[in-house]
Amino acid sequence: MLKEEDKIFKNLYGFEDWSLAGAKKRGIWTNTKSLVEKGSDNIVEEIKNSQLRGRGGAGFPAGLKWSFMPKKSGKPHYLVVNADESEPGTCKDREIMRNDPHLLLEGCLIAGFAMHAHVCYIYIRGEYYSEYSNLQKAIDEAYENQLIGNNACGTNWEFNIYLHRGAGAYICGEETALLESLEGKKGQPRLKPPFPAATGLYGYPTTVTNVETVAVAPTILRKGSKWFASLGNENNTGTKIFSISGHVNNPCNVEEEMGIRLKELIEKHAGGVIGGWENLLAVIPGGASVPLIPKSICDNVKMDFDSLKEVNSGLGTAAVIVMNKSTDIVEAITRLSHFYKHESCGQCTPCREGTGWMYRIMKKMVEGNIQVQEIDKLIDVTKQVEGHTICALGDAAAWPIQGLMRHFRHEVEKRIKEYAIGRVA
Repeated sequence: MLKEEDKIFKNLYGFEDWSLAGAKKRGIWTNTKSLVEKGSDNIVEEIKNSQLRGRGGAGFPAGLKWSFMPKKSGKPHYLVVNADESEPGTCKDREIMRNDPHLLLEGCLIAGFAMHAHVCYIYIRGEYYSEYSNLQKAIDEAYENQLIGNNACGTNWEFNIYLHRGAGAYICGEETALLESLEGKKGQPRLKPPFPAATGLYGYPTTVTNVETVAVAPTILRKGSKWFASLGNENNTGTKIFSISGHVNNPCNVEEEMGIRLKELIEKHAGGVIGGWENLLAVIPGGASVPLIPKSICDNVKMDFDSLKEVNSGLGTAAVIVMNKSTDIVEAITRLSHFYKHESCGQCTPCREGTGWMYRIMKKMVEGNIQVQEIDKLIDVTKQVEGHTICALGDAAAWPIQGLMRHFRHEVEKRIKEYAIGRVA
């Protein structure tokens, strides 16, 4: 278990004051000037050495991503923080913004300076009203106390933060669709290349990164990259906020060490599976877009990027959705299919046509009103959608179905047989 002194998010549950006064008691905005004075190259190198991987889902090395920003482009640079958080099951960033907003703001200053950016936009999910309200008040406090603005923390570095509310589109969680939305256009993903680091917001160099990724940066610089890298496992270092929901006795958000075993995570922090561990059916370990894993894998799997990849799933946003044996697993995945059909922007033909077709077939599978050979046809269609779209929404629609068929195909075949018997009778 993670030691108390190693926790970064010390007000995750909102028991303490979230305003500037409370933040300073927790060490936020302490010696921030000296952190900035390390220089942008040193900051990026320290983040690289910490082996921090992006907490938004993809797990790309954060320091490497920051280093892609040009040093002297002669153009404005932008930092864009993705606070859209629309992945079903994921609710970690909202707790940071609501209960410890200054932790994020200090991280924005550090990250912005490292990327030579004078302007930061935080793109927040429109439904997050309390989070928006607290974060805007924290931004106002930061300006009033000259922590950001013309002379941020006395560093002679001008840094401005703007909060932008989305309008409820899941697709705007994809970084280039988010940029399109920020520019006032329809939220649809852009083709890459060019990548945002070269041509991003308004055509200028931009880094889009996740709330949690930015929020941990000041603590890494204060305690050192070796400290952060000592937590977790090689290439899967540090702490992580896990969102645990579904059939558990105590649904919660918890900060834990990367690489903790899934069973330990659920039993120690979420009060265990309703009905006991033996009543577990399956878990979606990283938000609705990653393939589920059955109990046999859940018994021993570790919660980190590489361990979950080895079992054909993913850590994603670390949103752990627990399903016990009372779950209709086929119907559960069908609901996710409907979600991705509904949220597809329609720009790519495989996604626009494929998500609707997959959902219609999944609806039939709930009852078993299909032919056995259609299972293979469905799997084939998921392969045609996966990897053939501009953004990863096509993958997100395909993977839950692939996970279902990989581990619970027998359940679908059983329904087909039962439906056929009922029809004959």
